Amino acid sequence: MTNLSSSVRVSIADRNPETTGAEIAASLTPPPQFADASFESYRPDPAFASQQEAVDLLGAFAGSWSAAKSSGGFFSRKKKTEDVKPGVYLDGGFGVGKTHLLAALWHAAPGPRKYFGTFIEYTALVGALGYANAVESLRGSTLICIDEFELDDPGDTMMMTRLLTELVASGTRIAATSNTPPNALGEGRFAAADFLREIHAMSGHFTTLRIDGEDYRRRSIEGHAEAVDSDEYESRLTTAMESGKTVSDDSFDTVIGHLAGVHPSRYIKLIAGLNEIGLRDVHELQSQTEALRLVAFIDRVYDAQIPIHATGVPLDEVFGGDMLSGGYRKKYLRSMSRMIALTRGS
Repeated sequence: MTNLSSSVRVSIADRNPETTGAEIAASLTPPPQFADASFESYRPDPAFASQQEAVDLLGAFAGSWSAAKSSGGFFSRKKKTEDVKPGVYLDGGFGVGKTHLLAALWHAAPGPRKYFGTFIEYTALVGALGYANAVESLRGSTLICIDEFELDDPGDTMMMTRLLTELVASGTRIAATSNTPPNALGEGRFAAADFLREIHAMSGHFTTLRIDGEDYRRRSIEGHAEAVDSDEYESRLTTAMESGKTVSDDSFDTVIGHLAGVHPSRYIKLIAGLNEIGLRDVHELQSQTEALRLVAFIDRVYDAQIPIHATGVPLDEVFGGDMLSGGYRKKYLRSMSRMIALTRGS
């Protein structure tokens, strides 16, 4: 018999989470779907040799800790490590498995102090603790993994350059993924030419590999994100509740408005405990600021693997105007791919 007493319908807009620096630091681990990620479980596409090259590169990087120890330290000038940079950087399109490989490296690296988070989570950590305290909290760690590395403003450029430089100097290794090569970070977003020295200094820490391939989320899914009518929407939420699940039910505008008042580092708490998400009356967005907040929100929903039910415009059609031809095109395309997967249960 169904336990109706455990079913709950909530509103994301009723949640106003607070997050401390200590909570952010403690949460810097791979998302749940990558809890068991390994190099062995990654399935490189034989049509794209760079995927196997990425496995080999990260496997060698993971193994170099023992090589560094046996050769007198990571920065030793002995033959085994003289050409090894303190970081690796995976550049590639969305859905080619970069996050899986980054998580596999995190699992393979020696501990106990190692961190895995998105770029925005590290900037949030600095915001919560202050720069000096954030450096001290990360100093001495074995590895810092930065997923979705993006530089969207000059302040982040300067701050992340300093942070990485100080951590590398203290012996910490860095691994990052992005849709943009490190020398191109910031292009189309701000006057990157004014910050070339900082960007080049940061990119100098990394051995860079471009991973080619098709978006694995779309290999078996074509078309758009799924949109349903009002009756089907209500039926799906009711069915989920009858099975004891906690579901959210909000209008699209309500969620978009609420995101404006919550720091993106706290979006994960907005969806904590939810089994399914309902969004009514989805429509095209004209504000790039709102669109980027939605991208950050969808990233957290995707990390948590929470299905979305939506009415109105298919979610992957919300980026209006010239957004898909601007500097954030790759971010939007990645989010569209994730929206398709989340609304289709894949």
